[in-house]
Amino acid sequence: MRINILNGRFLKMAPLVLLLGTSSCKKWLDLKPQDGIVSTAFWNTKEDVKAEVIGCYSSLLAPPATGNGSGDRSLTEMLFMWGELRADMIQLGPGASSNELDVTNVNTQTDNFVTSWSSVYRTINYCNTVIDNAPGVLQRDPTFTQTALNQYLAEVKSLRALMYFYLVRVFRDVPLKLHATSSDQDLQQLPATAAKDVLTQIVNDLNESEANALTTYGDVPEDKGRITKYTINAIQADVYLWMDDYQDALTACNKVINSGKFGLIAGNGNWFNTLYYLGNSNESIFEFQFAAPVNNPFYLMLDATTRRYNASAYVSLDVYSSDDVNPLNADIRGDGASLLYADGTIWKYVGINPSTALPQGSYYTHWFVYRYADILLMKAEAEANLNNGADALNIINTIRTRANALPATAETPDPTDVNGVSDYILDERAREFAFEGKRWFDLLRFAKRNNYARLDILLDLVTRSVESDRQQSAMAKYKDYDSHYLPINGSEIANDPNLKQNPFYN
Repeated sequence: MRINILNGRFLKMAPLVLLLGTSSCKKWLDLKPQDGIVSTAFWNTKEDVKAEVIGCYSSLLAPPATGNGSGDRSLTEMLFMWGELRADMIQLGPGASSNELDVTNVNTQTDNFVTSWSSVYRTINYCNTVIDNAPGVLQRDPTFTQTALNQYLAEVKSLRALMYFYLVRVFRDVPLKLHATSSDQDLQQLPATAAKDVLTQIVNDLNESEANALTTYGDVPEDKGRITKYTINAIQADVYLWMDDYQDALTACNKVINSGKFGLIAGNGNWFNTLYYLGNSNESIFEFQFAAPVNNPFYLMLDATTRRYNASAYVSLDVYSSDDVNPLNADIRGDGASLLYADGTIWKYVGINPSTALPQGSYYTHWFVYRYADILLMKAEAEANLNNGADALNIINTIRTRANALPATAETPDPTDVNGVSDYILDERAREFAFEGKRWFDLLRFAKRNNYARLDILLDLVTRSVESDRQQSAMAKYKDYDSHYLPINGSEIANDPNLKQNPFYN
């Protein structure tokens, strides 16, 4: 029986936020909450503040809004699609739509539901609501301290920063909204802010929050399901790598490593269930905390007979490979973990080991945002680009040893060969984070480095992921760097004349 995470405390606000998630005003960013939920009258006590902070996390689990005609999807579903559809590790199943096929074929149109950002902006709005209203509680509740306020603000500003980091990597230039929308009178029509300025806001929010964030809430599920100082360090490392700031990325990684609070789960028979099925392990840094009665969205996506996605053959044949002499000698991350070789089922979110499918209605595996293996491989990436290739290779070997990676996937770059070491890191990230919504972002980050010195990464990707009769067109498109970002959905452009479309899609 699975633990009811946070002993019921974390999810006690879920009904409130799920109600919010189903409300729609059919206007810019779909941000209007239910009347009375975030009104000034609500913000009276420190308990009100905590409830709304927990509500921000609950919004990460919310089902899609209904009735707004926007093709809205849950946040976790969007993060999976954004991180995997344009990459090379999934293939479409019988339940996939023409919209998803268009994305995989580099033919995304402005009415494609994959371009909807509403679920991300809803969470941003909940965070903004706390940022705008929580400070006023200091005057209404004498037991509410500045220290407690600062800790709550650190959580929601960091969560908002994470949401904007997803948006920048998916769309590039996006509206930067830093105040809440609580009524029609608050709705704003904003232009898109340049990605570099959004990234500056993200870095500033994270740096400010780091000073005030807690290192622990005294409870393991809360430490894994809420923002801690170490979550902030993980986001910082990711952001700095995206910005090619390798020294600051290395510093952020070392803060997590030197804390001594995290480690790799031993690669034994309990590895899969400990890390994935149960979740909140010693390797975990930040996870979306699905638990009864809130399922993750993966049954229809990955496990139903009409599933939308399977693992591509490339994953079993090339990413993990096999030992033809001794089939029992295998990378523990491959068959029975990330996927099932027999039928290509993406297993990570829908199974228990030994290979037993979860019953429908009991899909509570978490969504993994950051774990310690990510910190190690981000550190390796920073080291490689700081000309410390030998240190980077040592880290890769640590990851591979835990996983019993096969000799067939080993690479032997010269430690001074930055591109060679980087390619090895990219390949190892594919093995370690298969189907965790990171693959496209990894490919794009490596490709765009040094003014797209490695555009070949994306062109090679096309040969593995795009239908054969569309490959030449896709390669031509990828030579236009604007095509690496999705278009703003046409409904957003129609509702906000200040928004300008990505020029590739004009």
